[in-house]
Amino acid sequence: MLACVSGSGFAVALALLAGLAGSIQIAVMGRFGDRIGSLEALAFSLLLSTVIATAALVALRGSLDGFTSAVRQPPWLWLGGVMGFFIVFTITIAQPRIGTTATIGLLIAGQLTMGALIDRFGLFGVERIDLTLPRLLGIALLAVGAALSLHRA
Repeated sequence: MLACVSGSGFAVALALLAGLAGSIQIAVMGRFGDRIGSLEALAFSLLLSTVIATAALVALRGSLDGFTSAVRQPPWLWLGGVMGFFIVFTITIAQPRIGTTATIGLLIAGQLTMGALIDRFGLFGVERIDLTLPRLLGIALLAVGAALSLHRA
């Protein structure tokens, strides 16, 4: 279904919506972890994600063959799952301690920094994109903003 939707406008809108969803996820996971424990909240969240993704796979593709294809890929491609675990675990721990805004700021600063390195060196097989002054300035400003968001008063 999503494969038939093309264009950068769709990608931009989807990324923006994912950013909004991520902010909600950070706030909710922090509260959930406080109520039942961080590992318990993490495990439940990832189980729910697995159930929803598996149901979508069956509904949209009509089979579970995608799992077989995934297992046959080089294991380094499985890092997405490992990183997803780490991100959800981290936000569950960080949000109650430093707040939603600081968690988001630091998460985005880290993502932009790593994204710039991935683009610059073409890591993981992505197209190389130079680190220009505006890109570096944007990352630096976000890092400053993330650091400032840690101050509550």
